[in-house]
Amino acid sequence: MQITGMSWGAKLLKYVGFPTAKILGPEATKEEIQAVIDEYGGVLVKPIFKGGIGKKGKAGLIGKATDVATAMREKERLYFAEHRVGNTVAKAEGVTFESFIACKHEVYFSLTDNTQFRAPTMTITHHGGMDIEELGRDQIAAVPFDPLTGFKGFIVNNALNKLNAPAEIISPLVQNLPKLWDLFHHYGMTTLELNPIRMMEDGKGRLTPIACDFKASFDGDDPNVERLGLSKDLFHQDLSPFEREVNQLRTYQGQSDVFVMNSLGTITAMTFGGGANALVTELLGDRATISSDFGGNPPYSKMLEISRITYRHWLKQTNVLFLIGGKANNTDIYETFRAMADALREFFSAHGPQPLFVVVGRGGPNLVRGLGYLRDTLDALGLPYRMFGYDSAMSEVVNFAQAVDDWMAKGGRQQIARKLGITSN
Repeated sequence: MQITGMSWGAKLLKYVGFPTAKILGPEATKEEIQAVIDEYGGVLVKPIFKGGIGKKGKAGLIGKATDVATAMREKERLYFAEHRVGNTVAKAEGVTFESFIACKHEVYFSLTDNTQFRAPTMTITHHGGMDIEELGRDQIAAVPFDPLTGFKGFIVNNALNKLNAPAEIISPLVQNLPKLWDLFHHYGMTTLELNPIRMMEDGKGRLTPIACDFKASFDGDDPNVERLGLSKDLFHQDLSPFEREVNQLRTYQGQSDVFVMNSLGTITAMTFGGGANALVTELLGDRATISSDFGGNPPYSKMLEISRITYRHWLKQTNVLFLIGGKANNTDIYETFRAMADALREFFSAHGPQPLFVVVGRGGPNLVRGLGYLRDTLDALGLPYRMFGYDSAMSEVVNFAQAVDDWMAKGGRQQIARKLGITSN
């Protein structure tokens, strides 16, 4: 997620008139905080993180206060809090003070671009306020719909009736949730999630859905995102130098999507295609230095520069350079392999030989020609390699790369170094 929390979420929801909890920023005065406490009975103090990382509540990073003194202590505790999840660490940059919202019902709601249905999809449950993964399938409704006709109230009504949701929450949600389609559809979003939406009761017993947490991700290539006036650094938060360099190469042709998985990894996978990326990233786990998708038929010049950046950042620690993808429809394998091979030759000329094993798995246009060019380059550099065609199961190719990584760690790296006439680092 590129935006999490109500600091930005409340601002975006105002575009479409969706009700939110009362939100104060880190600059809030004691008098302003006291006014919220007097009106709502208390405040939640939440650290502001850029991007989504783990569950703040489960990590003890949400404070509660019913008086100003406690709110100030929680502000001091959380203002620069660190949150670690696996290899990822995020540091807070301030806090928000958010009003208590008393309720009997909590709702989870999201809109996403769903690749399973090839359509935008609403996901909803009246068992909100908890991890969606912990709910049974009969407690959640996932409903794809036609983007040409849009997201209508009857979709919400039918889904909640199917879930046997309490009758009193259905009408307020039917009236308000369709507003979110305008925000999702017209401003370049790929995901919009509210969890929880608390159903607040007014003095006459009527319920109003109140957004109490917000998550969103955006298509960085969609110019409609700029209409929201978001801060530029929201899309560059906590990026490594490698991620920042590759992101600067984004063009209309060819993906350049990367994410650092483990800065101490030993397999650098240059992956082509979203499906290949998902499989390879999952199977490699902590061995992978990066997660990547360089598909979309990138031109030679772009693939050459991507390869230069990748090698410069990762090759010295890499045991296995893994060039992997499915059977392409339109990507020119010769052009991409020629670019990666030329960049590898350049790297060896500039930095000297590296003990490296290259594993290749690919299919698509000009495959044989591309493999031939890559083979000639690797032979000239004195590097061992193994190549697999489109008829090889990708999972088995990944397993082979992992086996080579094990062999490299147990002495193979030294053997290759001796063959190259260098000392293994």
